[in-house]
Amino acid sequence: MAAAAAGAGAGAAQEKQFPPALLSFFIYNPRFGPREGEEENKILFYHPNEVEKNEKIRNVGLCEAIVQFTRTFSPSKPAKSLHTQKNRQFFNEPEENFWMVMVVRNPIIEKQSKDGKPIVEYQEEELLDKVYSSVLQQCYSMYKLFNGTFLRAMEDGGVKLLKERLEKFFHRYLQTLHLQSCDLLDIFGGISFFPLDKMTYLKIQSFINRMEESLSIVKYTAFLYNDQLIWSGLEQDDMRILYKYLTTSLFPRHIEPELAGRDSPIRAEMPGNLQHYGRFLTGPLNLNDPEAKCRFPKIFVNTDDTYEALHLIVYKAMSAAVCFMIDASVQPTLDFCRRLDSIVGPQLTVLASDICEQFNINKRMSGSEKEPQFKFIYFNHMNLAEKSTIHMRKTPSVSLTSVHPDLMKILGDINSDFTRVDEDEEVIVKAMSDYWVVGKKSDQRELYVILNQKNANLIEVNEEVKKLCATQFNNIFFLD
Repeated sequence: MAAAAAGAGAGAAQEKQFPPALLSFFIYNPRFGPREGEEENKILFYHPNEVEKNEKIRNVGLCEAIVQFTRTFSPSKPAKSLHTQKNRQFFNEPEENFWMVMVVRNPIIEKQSKDGKPIVEYQEEELLDKVYSSVLQQCYSMYKLFNGTFLRAMEDGGVKLLKERLEKFFHRYLQTLHLQSCDLLDIFGGISFFPLDKMTYLKIQSFINRMEESLSIVKYTAFLYNDQLIWSGLEQDDMRILYKYLTTSLFPRHIEPELAGRDSPIRAEMPGNLQHYGRFLTGPLNLNDPEAKCRFPKIFVNTDDTYEALHLIVYKAMSAAVCFMIDASVQPTLDFCRRLDSIVGPQLTVLASDICEQFNINKRMSGSEKEPQFKFIYFNHMNLAEKSTIHMRKTPSVSLTSVHPDLMKILGDINSDFTRVDEDEEVIVKAMSDYWVVGKKSDQRELYVILNQKNANLIEVNEEVKKLCATQFNNIFFLD
């Protein structure tokens, strides 16, 4: 496996590079327009909407034909993607007969020829199927979190209601898709957990138990600190998509500086009428306004089983955020919100301060290490735990990685290799840029390491990775 060499040389100065872009996105059901002349009825949503009707029908028909054709070779696993020179199409059937299709333009390099005319080169091998197939699956998961399944919409109000819901949701959601920022983390869709000592964890557990007892209508609770999860009562798959929504959409909209100094924690000994820092991120903006609206987003969980509709109440104090989920049949009143604020606010403020103090103590004990020679991504398939020192920041619009995109592509290629086999394995790659890239798969866990050691040999690289496992993952068993 080799890294794609970046364009170099004299001509590179005149080169223009264009990242991958979303060309179209549509959802259809072939059962809705089986006869000739009814093809338009199949289309439930189409972006961009300005496209002429006949072209929409033609594009949907082509996808339908590709899926049917590939079914003859593999009835249980029809096409997942189609590669062409200019673009790549991704197919997903999240519910029976409901197909989602995303068409992505390949990255482009535009060069000037000798006579000054631009020459366009499509980078056909740059996109990783697994990354963008995962992005398409996330589109459905995010829709389902806020709207429930396609089938439930059909039961509630037929095709008309389903079309309305798809239009309302995807019109906004597709604007947040930044395809040039997608990478290995989109495949994992993992959760970053906040490391805690036992005593502080027990304090949080005790806080959650008290809150669920005081606020009896609360069905599920989740607790986060610094955008990292500490505790959740939801099923893993529901929490995974809710976590993505909180950390990439809701929290970034409410960024605020720490209101209490990090090293001057508010103590619990302070008087009971403590001025707390709690506030609602969803729901009423001003609790003193008698006209304040108590509207909370509705979410749908356990859709394969009990199919629960819940109101999502997100309440934050400093860097700690707690999500209370209550049955959607209960409408929270302003009095309930005020009660929640008076009970949760002071306790959460003190708790946030305690976690912050503990975090700083741990930081000081571990000491300020110099920049290590390696960077890594770790993912555990069992509990969805994810850790990356490669990403300095990962939001939908920005993926600030501290390594070259070519190295990120190698990581994606290694991950694709891992999915083809069930056994544990290790892959070591020497990249053209003098970096070493190591991938380890062991017992549902994956570790990817990038080493900047130009003159190292295979044995030395192996020793470095062992050292990393010993320091960063000393309580995790990796097969050698």
